[in-house]
Amino acid sequence: MIFSLQGIVQELTPTYAVINVQGVGYYVGISLMTSQTLTANKETVLFIQQIIREDAHLLFGFKTRSEKEMFNLLISVTGVGAVSALILLSTLSLEEIASAILSRNSALIQKAKGIGAKTAERIIVDLKDKVQKFSNPEENISTFANNKIKDEALSALEVLGIPKRMSEKLADRILKQDSDISIEELVKQILKNI
Repeated sequence: MIFSLQGIVQELTPTYAVINVQGVGYYVGISLMTSQTLTANKETVLFIQQIIREDAHLLFGFKTRSEKEMFNLLISVTGVGAVSALILLSTLSLEEIASAILSRNSALIQKAKGIGAKTAERIIVDLKDKVQKFSNPEENISTFANNKIKDEALSALEVLGIPKRMSEKLADRILKQDSDISIEELVKQILKNI
């Protein structure tokens, strides 16, 4: 069983990557979340889930263990295949999937292409007791570049006596609008909006 691959990103698309490990290219299915963290011709490490079928040996790669764990939970649900799970992981963040399951919001789960009402309900019923840890964003290790800026800004605000939970959602909203913002500007924007 392949646990992880470390190598050069030889080819990169939103749905798959070819990871060159010492001259051998591995075709790995990926989500949009993982795709956004990879750079062509750069070295990377992906956590791998191998699925062996009669007609194929498939590899699916994830930048974080949390994403791999959510993928495995999703494919454990009857009617959810690997491709559907990747589409769901590409459509919603781990926190959004977990919160949709915990709040029984099947409409949000159905936003993923190919997931209908019955499958969404099955996901909710089967996984409601298993996704609790994903609903707390602090436990997830995100790999996006602006997290360092966000973390430093939130630390600065905590020093000023503003609770992290209060400023975190504002920081996320501001960073979605302007991902190149400086730490100082982010702190100013959050203070204006509190």
